[in-house]
Amino acid sequence: MTSEITLLCGTAAAIGIVHTLFGPDHYLPFIMMSRARRWSLARTGLITLLCGVGHVLGSIVLGLIGVAFGIAVTRLETFESFRGSIAAWLLIGFGLAYFVWGIHRAIRNRPHEHVHIHDDSEVHAHKHVHHKEHAHPHGATSRNVTPWILFTIFVFGPCEPLIPILMYPAARSSVSGMIVVAAVFAISTIGTMLGVVMLSAWGVSFARLGTMERYTHALAGATICLSGLAIQFLGL
Repeated sequence: MTSEITLLCGTAAAIGIVHTLFGPDHYLPFIMMSRARRWSLARTGLITLLCGVGHVLGSIVLGLIGVAFGIAVTRLETFESFRGSIAAWLLIGFGLAYFVWGIHRAIRNRPHEHVHIHDDSEVHAHKHVHHKEHAHPHGATSRNVTPWILFTIFVFGPCEPLIPILMYPAARSSVSGMIVVAAVFAISTIGTMLGVVMLSAWGVSFARLGTMERYTHALAGATICLSGLAIQFLGL
């Protein structure tokens, strides 16, 4: 590798780590959904990995097309910005919808008492919630659809610094150098996502919310919605 490619690889690793840490959308949705859905660490890691690959691969493919056809970097930046706006609004919409569903579920699942009178005139009451008593087949469907919704959102989400700062400069040296730089960026981005998500999900799994436990879905939806709002209006 040339010294330029080596320098770009170091830059790619640094940017991949920093842009992931400063982008709450890279990890908060997985941490919150893992807690609300009670995903295992293995399942959480797999979903995060797949979404990370989709997130990075979209920008890499776009960058390769741009280099191959000589498309001006400003045009690609405009398209990436458009993709980013779509991803942010999808995140906002999904988070808001999930929040509303979580509130509805929490209200329906509010603990309440039933009074029972036995033959010997003994009276007693017990608290319970209904969702634990009935099997709902559509629950499994919901659990299966949620990861695919996240994956779709992340495929739309661009890696803004990848094309203009890393891929196009590397392409001036060689195509193979550009691929190496993109690979370093991808590994650092996905690796940081996995590290933050797995460590946080493991820690959050020990949290006990008591009476607020039934609001975990609503909290997850609100957090995801706020992440999307932060991206769209604060540029995070």
